[in-house]
Amino acid sequence: MNFKEKNQDYISLTNKHLNQYFDFKKSDNKKLIEAMKYSLFAGGKRIRPIIVLGTYNVFGTNNEEVLPYACALEMIHTYSLIHDDLPAMDNDDFRRGKPTNHKVYGEGLAVLAGDGLLNYAFEIMLANAINKENSMSHIKAMYEISKAAGINGMIGGQIVDLESENKEINASTLEYIHMNKTAALLTACFKVGAIIGQGTEKDIQNMSLVGKNLGLAFQIKDDILDVVGDTEKLGKKVGSDEEKKKSTYPVMYGLDFSINKVKELTESIHDVLQGYGEKANFLLSLSQYLIDREY
Repeated sequence: MNFKEKNQDYISLTNKHLNQYFDFKKSDNKKLIEAMKYSLFAGGKRIRPIIVLGTYNVFGTNNEEVLPYACALEMIHTYSLIHDDLPAMDNDDFRRGKPTNHKVYGEGLAVLAGDGLLNYAFEIMLANAINKENSMSHIKAMYEISKAAGINGMIGGQIVDLESENKEINASTLEYIHMNKTAALLTACFKVGAIIGQGTEKDIQNMSLVGKNLGLAFQIKDDILDVVGDTEKLGKKVGSDEEKKKSTYPVMYGLDFSINKVKELTESIHDVLQGYGEKANFLLSLSQYLIDREY
């Protein structure tokens, strides 16, 4: 199975399980569920669950073991997007080429839809872990996810990003924003795959390094696309970072430096993954795909 086929297989597997988690036979809060599903099934690339599954398959073979975490991470990511788009945050009207959640359902319901996705993610993970014989591995995976999504991870990066708008910031602050707002959750995806796959501590450390470098490269690539990307392909307006006077790699270091930094990080990622032989071929191809993407 080549990269494209494997990637699509992981997407289909994730979507199948996400649909199962949202197959509520009876619900008194239909509007909330509808709002949650609107953003969750709005055409995302499923990068985070793909990373979880791809990493897990370097170490393990039973995808059912790791799918609850893959789906939970996608829900957590989606909740963060709903909240990021709110008028009090980034104030975006479109996401993935569609009106943002609050434009369709209103700000109050959008907040609750995000809250719902976050809490349901942990409900799913805990329900899965309760009866596992190797429950400590599952608890460890949940700890990594909660840490990455929390005040010293994604939320921490988001608040510093919010406070930095319309200000000149230094390089260390920009690094903190990128490493936490974006890289923390991506790093958790790699670590969770290794943890549930029963990788060694060294394996987990290696996957953590891959995640951090890919997360930073991914965010720098986003910054680059905001300068040179295509609005139609991106599904959102190009130049929004400059319009909001946000500090980014291209603004701070220039476009050429940013492009070279992405290449440098990609080489580092490949150096680590090549040590795992053929089992890491999918992750190698995925990292290159994410770096070369146009949207």
